[in-house]
Amino acid sequence: MSDAERPIRSFGRIKSRAIKPRQAALVDERLPALRIPDGPVDPRALMPQAAETWLEIGFGGGEHMAAQAARAPDVLILGAEPFQNGVASAVRHIAEQGLTNIRLHDGDVRDLIAHLPDASVARVFILFPDPWPKVRHHKRRLIQPELVADLARVLKPGGRLRFASDWADYVDWSLARLTASKTFAWQGERADDWRTPPPDHVTTRYEEKRLGDCAPVFLDFVRT
Repeated sequence: MSDAERPIRSFGRIKSRAIKPRQAALVDERLPALRIPDGPVDPRALMPQAAETWLEIGFGGGEHMAAQAARAPDVLILGAEPFQNGVASAVRHIAEQGLTNIRLHDGDVRDLIAHLPDASVARVFILFPDPWPKVRHHKRRLIQPELVADLARVLKPGGRLRFASDWADYVDWSLARLTASKTFAWQGERADDWRTPPPDHVTTRYEEKRLGDCAPVFLDFVRT
């Protein structure tokens, strides 16, 4: 894909503070084996014994991804995150917990999704993505009709998608675009369905900071 064809970047900086030497050494040692190869991706080749495949988009520091992987060792979890410090943190969680069912894409998730087979993913997590709150930056939000269509392609019928945010406008924005696609059925029926964290949710450090303008909202969808 040429630079002219590449979609607008939905994430900001890819690195902040310097990664500590011990953690950098761990990344150098472990990341090559954890990294998802370039080109077409066959989840069955990455983990032949996996019962199903999940995808976490923007895993941040990796706490949620690691916890889900520990709970479901028979599930292959693909994690995508362009922020290098977050990738280093995730590698540390994987190493410390001895997890063998996670593979990482340290880049734009849209490149990974483009290489996934149709109906190959059973579950998608999009938790607290960059809200780009200024109106002039809304075009940089991750949730766009093009991504929704791509997710509909890779999710199995009956597959689940969870979106969470603590920015009210981004919640409304995402709900409108996901339901407009007609391929995602929102599961919310009463206020507690979106105000209360789902039973299997894992609270992350970012979520605890409460940087948004509302309490966290959780939207669960099913691929129709």
